[in-house]
Amino acid sequence: MTKVLIAGESWVSEATHYKGFDSFTSVTFHTGVDPLRDALTAEGIEVVYMPAHEVPERFPMTVEAFNEFDVVILSDIGANSILIHPDTWLHGRRTPNRLKALAEWVNAGGGLMMAGGYMSFQGFEGKAMYRGTAVDDVLPSIIDPWDDRVETPEGAESTVLDASHPILAGVDGEWPVLLGYNRFTAKADAHVLVHVGEDPLLVVREVGRGRTLAWASDIGPHWCPDEFVEWPGYQHLFSQAVTWLAGGR
Repeated sequence: MTKVLIAGESWVSEATHYKGFDSFTSVTFHTGVDPLRDALTAEGIEVVYMPAHEVPERFPMTVEAFNEFDVVILSDIGANSILIHPDTWLHGRRTPNRLKALAEWVNAGGGLMMAGGYMSFQGFEGKAMYRGTAVDDVLPSIIDPWDDRVETPEGAESTVLDASHPILAGVDGEWPVLLGYNRFTAKADAHVLVHVGEDPLLVVREVGRGRTLAWASDIGPHWCPDEFVEWPGYQHLFSQAVTWLAGGR
């Protein structure tokens, strides 16, 4: 059975409520992983989910630790959360560079997908900060050095460029529109499967013995709206993407 680690796709929100002279705060926890996790498990893929607040401490530290998985998916989780272990942040201790370990694992046969979001690729105000890292080296995307978001609230249409690729098998009909994405260009040895507007949406690459995939939009709302998540092609698309990524193993 294919085993996938999904890291990210959660956030904590703090709100201040004002009632005349008085005010109070509340904190809520949210996740956006359900559409992707449900699509993968429905196809018999085992999913281990690591929310964003657990990533700094629990994300795998070594190539050997990554070998528990066939595919790693980074979704809306910035590079700092992977780079900075609490032992380094709080105690000034040396810890492994986990972005380098992840890239080494990919070259040895692992599969890596990055999905878009405010903390993906370079991200909101450039804060995701993957440009120039070891993960940037293995992805099929050329990451811009600035805020790379493209907001398309009016809806952006997708165009399939290579319907023959196994990731797109059975993904038929008109694709629902997307409401935003991270803009990047494809590396020379990458293969662009789908465009959104004039930009790459789905790009794949073979790296060493492994495989990588860049999906420029979200895996769920807000950029990837309910209409896309509920589209029959969604489950085919992402389950076949994971199956293809695991092929290097």
